[in-house]
Amino acid sequence: MKKLLCVLAAVLFTSPVFAAGGGGELKNAEWSFDGPLGTFDKAAMQRGFQAYREVCSGCHSLNYIAFRNLADLGYNADEIKAIAAEYEVEDGPNDEGEMFMRAAVPADHFPAPYPNENAARAANNGAYPLDLSLIFKARPNGADYLYSLLTSYVDAPAHMNVPEGMYYNAAYSGNMIAMPQPLYGDDVEYADGADSSADAIAKDLVNFFAWTAEPAMETRKRTGVAVLIFLVLLSGLSYGAMRFIWADVKK
Repeated sequence: MKKLLCVLAAVLFTSPVFAAGGGGELKNAEWSFDGPLGTFDKAAMQRGFQAYREVCSGCHSLNYIAFRNLADLGYNADEIKAIAAEYEVEDGPNDEGEMFMRAAVPADHFPAPYPNENAARAANNGAYPLDLSLIFKARPNGADYLYSLLTSYVDAPAHMNVPEGMYYNAAYSGNMIAMPQPLYGDDVEYADGADSSADAIAKDLVNFFAWTAEPAMETRKRTGVAVLIFLVLLSGLSYGAMRFIWADVKK
C-alpha cells in the first residue's frame, strides 16, 4: 500500500519534464503554483496575459487557447467578448466559395501572427517563433527556465563572437539565441499599477504560460489530494477489518 501511495503521489503531483532545451545558467524563483497544494495567481496571470498581448503576440502564437478559456483568469463573459472582438479570424467558405475575415468570438482560438511557417521565418531572419501555448511544459524546470531566459540577455564575453542576427543569453543552451531581447522594463503599463520592471513582467509571463500549458492544474491537484486522503482512510479501514477478522485465529 505504501508503494501504491508513493506512485500515485508521483503521478498526481509532479509535472512532466521533457528533454528539450536545457543548459545555461538558470535562476531560481518562488512560484505560487509549485508543490502539491500550489495554486495559480490570477492577478499575475492577467498581467502576464497583457504582457503576452503587448510584447509577445507580434511573433509568437497561442494556438491551443480559445478566448473563452480566459474565464479561468477571472474575466467575465462581456470582457471575453470584448477581447475576442479585437481580433480577426478567417472563416468560410461563404456562398461564393470564398474565405473571409470576421471578428473573433469567444469560441475561436487566438489567431496566429503569421499565415504559415514560411511567412514567420521570412519575417524573422529564418528563425521560427515557437507557439507558446505549451512552452512551459516543453522545457526542463519550465518556470525557472522561462524566467531565466527572459531576464538573461547580457553582453557576450569579450572572447566570444556573436553572429549577426543572434543574441547572447546566459540561460539558453549554447548561449546563442535568435530571439531579440523582449523585455527592458516598463514595456507594459499595468492597469493595476503593478511593478513593470523586466524582472516583474517576466514573472507575470511565467505565471500566464504555466496556465496555458495546464489550465486544469488546480483541479488535478485537488483531485490528487482527495484520492490520497481516500486511500489513507481505506488503508486504515482495511487494516482494522483484517485485525478483526483474524483475531480469533491468532488466539
